[in-house]
Amino acid sequence: MKRTILSLCAAFACLMAAAQPYDILIRNGRLIDPRNGIDAKMDIAVRDGKVAKVAASIEGAAKQTVDASGMIVTPGLIDIHGHVFHGTQEDHYLSDGLSALPPDGFTLRVGVTTIVDCGGAGWRNFSTFKKNVIDKSTTRVLSFLNIVGHGMRGGNWEQDVADMDPKLSANTARGNKAHIVGFKLAHYSGYDWTPTDRVVEAGRQADMPVIIDFGGAKPALSLEELFLRKLRPGDIYTHAYAKLDGSRETIVDESTNTVKPFVRAARERGIVFDVGYGGASFNYTQAIPAMKTGFPPTTISTDLHTGSMNTSMKDQLSVMSKFLQMGMPLPEVIRASTWSPAKAIKREELGHLSVGAEADIAILNMRKGDFGFYDKTGYRVKGTEKFECEMTVRAGKVVYDLNGIANPVYANR
Repeated sequence: MKRTILSLCAAFACLMAAAQPYDILIRNGRLIDPRNGIDAKMDIAVRDGKVAKVAASIEGAAKQTVDASGMIVTPGLIDIHGHVFHGTQEDHYLSDGLSALPPDGFTLRVGVTTIVDCGGAGWRNFSTFKKNVIDKSTTRVLSFLNIVGHGMRGGNWEQDVADMDPKLSANTARGNKAHIVGFKLAHYSGYDWTPTDRVVEAGRQADMPVIIDFGGAKPALSLEELFLRKLRPGDIYTHAYAKLDGSRETIVDESTNTVKPFVRAARERGIVFDVGYGGASFNYTQAIPAMKTGFPPTTISTDLHTGSMNTSMKDQLSVMSKFLQMGMPLPEVIRASTWSPAKAIKREELGHLSVGAEADIAILNMRKGDFGFYDKTGYRVKGTEKFECEMTVRAGKVVYDLNGIANPVYANR
């Protein structure tokens, strides 16, 4: 009798759930979900902030419906290299300073639902970053904690080896696992491996990856030494396609226009290669030969800040468009902007649209036309298509709708 009652209750609960309208029903889009191996016309239903159903056709009522015919539907994009610890402090650069950006103004409108601040905060000021930015943002904001205690303040602050404390950094990360995903080293210009060793030690203590903006020393420190003997599998090399006039070794041998053998060995070893485009950290003369010889990025990211957004970088979709133009297949461009970054930061609950996952969704349009893509040197290539964001859904709510394609536009009206 008890089993019968329980079975009836379960059946009733299922019927009630089925009778409830979905919050959002997205129909007829081309769903590209690399984690789940999907590249097909599919419908997606959202309820209570989660993906409720994914199928070729979904029937049922919804508070909002979206006809995504002719559009690309993807998991919410993940930018693992941005600078969003914005503030008003003078001479603080990207650490509570004026060069960083408020995330919600520069993420949701381009389909980015998760951004990782890349080293803005250190252990000394992470609590300020959390209070002022992480806790106040609709965008999911995570952090690579700078090995420098004062964070990315620029200048001499980032040369202070005495302020690079692995133990205090690791302790801060362990105490803030919901928000901190790893550690960052950047801008150190000395011919010295100590900062690298210290950031890797913080990563070891906290069991988290390291992302490194390597270079600055003249002569340049050995990239082969970094990849094969200093970093661990799963650590991240950002600004992979940069050329910085002798202060950083390039991954492409410019005498042969091929990727150096030790770089390929590093990828086989498990080193993650991130774009980290930035204001001065991407060169077509590196990216084009790398792509032609089969060396695409593991992850696509922006290095978003005031010095990059209005120059050649623009935004996440612009960087993705450049790699599409260079021949990277569309599903792989999406992979490098969703599932691959989720894995790189060990947040595998993100970057996909499995049933039960948080409903972070980007709906993209592929604009056709005559477009110009250029880098910091003025090297310009032409393209005939580029991504444009039509809609962004964050945690089951429409947070950006370019052309009012949700019906009704506002769910509560």
